[in-house]
Amino acid sequence: MEHQLSTSALAKLAKDLKELQAQPIDGVKVLLNDDNIADIQAEYEGPAGTPFEGGLFRMRLAIGPEFPNAPPKGYFSTKIFHPNVSASGEICVNVLKRDWKPDLGLRHVLTVIRCLLIEPNAESALNEEAGKLLLEGFEEFAKKARLMTSIHAKKPSVLTAAGGANAVNADGTAAAADGKPAGGTASGSGAAAAAGGAAKPSKAAASKLAEKKKSLKRL
Repeated sequence: MEHQLSTSALAKLAKDLKELQAQPIDGVKVLLNDDNIADIQAEYEGPAGTPFEGGLFRMRLAIGPEFPNAPPKGYFSTKIFHPNVSASGEICVNVLKRDWKPDLGLRHVLTVIRCLLIEPNAESALNEEAGKLLLEGFEEFAKKARLMTSIHAKKPSVLTAAGGANAVNADGTAAAADGKPAGGTASGSGAAAAAGGAAKPSKAAASKLAEKKKSLKRL
């Protein structure tokens, strides 16, 4: 929570976020939460030439009260088949563990996670199946990773931008297909705002999307 952070930690976050806005990381879009500066979320475009190409992956950093003396924890909100990402989305990378240093910034952390999409490390696997497949042969791993990407991380089109199957709000909760938080009203910091105020889909389009979701669930 933001109120648990020291004044110096909040100042560091604000500085890092300002730098990221001025000089974005290629393929990474940082999503700002005006109500909570410590709610760090980002969208990763699947790097070209990888099994994640064509996907859009939402990730968040959980900033604890001991930051920056202790590293944040990283989680993928979008399902991804990757040896270094657990079924619950937890990310295993050295920079978030033993290699962490208090002077490291958000740019370094976000860049390392992007590198992990390009070069998975089977030696420190949180997902045993993905790690085993990668060690046995890249193609078998890539085949399943591509399938999971096509099902769970397909880039939103104009139809789905206002709240598709993978849409989440700034607080990490799921958003309904009309761009509103599930079970509640629309939030200014939600997925619709992050999508740049995209228009809501028509009834016919929404019906078509619902059918598509049903077919995906059967996979």
